[in-house]
Amino acid sequence: MNKMEDFLTATKLNELIHKREVDEKNKNTVLWILAIIGAVAAVAAIAYAVYRFFTPDYLEDFEDDFDDDFDDDFFEDGDDEEE
Repeated sequence: MNKMEDFLTATKLNELIHKREVDEKNKNTVLWILAIIGAVAAVAAIAYAVYRFFTPDYLEDFEDDFDDDFDDDFFEDGDDEEE
């Protein structure tokens, strides 16, 4: 009977060890997936920052052109007529 109990104990211990190995393998897989997603997100953020830095600001040019189209004479109240 003692050998049978030892055998069952060894079997249960082996199952627990195997289950622990599988759990650790799953944790490592999830960790690798999250690391890859994080790396891709970091590269995308850096690429976007570089793009925004080097892209010219066309709105600034538009505002300059808009200001040039309208002279100050257009906005005068007609002070010349009263003199």
